[in-house]
Amino acid sequence: MNLQEMLSVTLILFSVIDIVGSIPIVIDLRKKEGEIQSLKATIVSGILMIVFLYVGASILSLFGLDQHSFAIAGAIIMFFIAVEMILGITLFKSDPTSKGIGSIVPLAFPLIAGAGTLTTILSLRAVYDPTNILIGIILNLFIIFAVLKSTNFLEKKIGPGGFMVLRRVFGIILLAISVKIFKENILLTLIEFQATLST
Repeated sequence: MNLQEMLSVTLILFSVIDIVGSIPIVIDLRKKEGEIQSLKATIVSGILMIVFLYVGASILSLFGLDQHSFAIAGAIIMFFIAVEMILGITLFKSDPTSKGIGSIVPLAFPLIAGAGTLTTILSLRAVYDPTNILIGIILNLFIIFAVLKSTNFLEKKIGPGGFMVLRRVFGIILLAISVKIFKENILLTLIEFQATLST
């Protein structure tokens, strides 16, 4: 174990996951769902991240998928969530028979363990020791759980007006992130496609 590596991985994942920036989305989801199961969302996102750390590339190749296609799919979901936040409309209709699913989709995936997070983990694997990445993931899971549990307190402090402003601001940020992920991965896909044609 390397302390410097662990800290680097923890900070990188914290920046990519951006759970603090997702607070308005979490509050909005809780209003739609009635409640958000913080532990469930943390565990599911943790399982996704740890599985991807060890067998992510193999899982994608098993289905004939590449990292770019996976990232594009996640970016599209993030795009529509951002549009909901900015325009104050509902695109993801809540199903009365599936209460509590919001803790998994879209909270655990793609907001916490999204395409950006999972592809980042695959990229980190090429640079850092898997044990240090695992510790970085676990440390982030503690942060995620603490933030999810404190959303009620934060909502009271922010207030309805502040929440509406934050919702739109973070909606624009989420929209920009989704467009960035989409654009980067579309370009990389086209470059790979052109390389395949030229060979």
